[in-house]
Amino acid sequence: MPSHDPVYKVTIIPRGRALGVTMFLPENDRLSYSKQTLESKISTMFGGRIAEELIFGPESVTNGASQDIKQATEIARQMVTKWGLSERLGPLTYGEDDSEVFLGHSVTQHKLVSDETAHVIDVEIRSLIDRNYVRAERLLKENLNILHSMAEALLKYETLDSEQLDDVIAGKTPRPPKDWNENGSCDDKVEKKDNNAKVQTLKPKIGDPASSH
Repeated sequence: MPSHDPVYKVTIIPRGRALGVTMFLPENDRLSYSKQTLESKISTMFGGRIAEELIFGPESVTNGASQDIKQATEIARQMVTKWGLSERLGPLTYGEDDSEVFLGHSVTQHKLVSDETAHVIDVEIRSLIDRNYVRAERLLKENLNILHSMAEALLKYETLDSEQLDDVIAGKTPRPPKDWNENGSCDDKVEKKDNNAKVQTLKPKIGDPASSH
């Protein structure tokens, strides 16, 4: 995606409520984002949802992309209503004034946009989402072989770093992670498993005289 921060790690290891994470690493400090960058972000956020539909079919799509959809919609809404990035609506701010917060404010505040303008805002947001959804879908369809290779590599290694991602994109077999061993797991996982086993052997059994100390 043009002007997008590069991916430096992808993992299918659950983290919190997320079933997997794609991590981006900015190449430079950014204080602002161009329209091109923002649209690239929207396209990227629909990658997982579109991949589900392409591989498993429309009836098997899950709610796993709910947070991505929420963030994409919010970016599109900000672009249209706050950042002046809609050609149709121009460089104006649209929406309700939320600067004051007090009891009863929701009743006394005035509506700042007409119903007609609100409709145009919805149309512009939908246009941004649809345009970038179609772009992401086209890219995934054109690179289905890479999609399958990425899935296979993630099932094997669970986490891919930037070097392995470059291998997959180039059509090569991804190199193993640096801490990968011949047993098919990472050294830190093996060490953790061994330490857990040692702890279990040191625990006194119920009824053992040592357990009373």
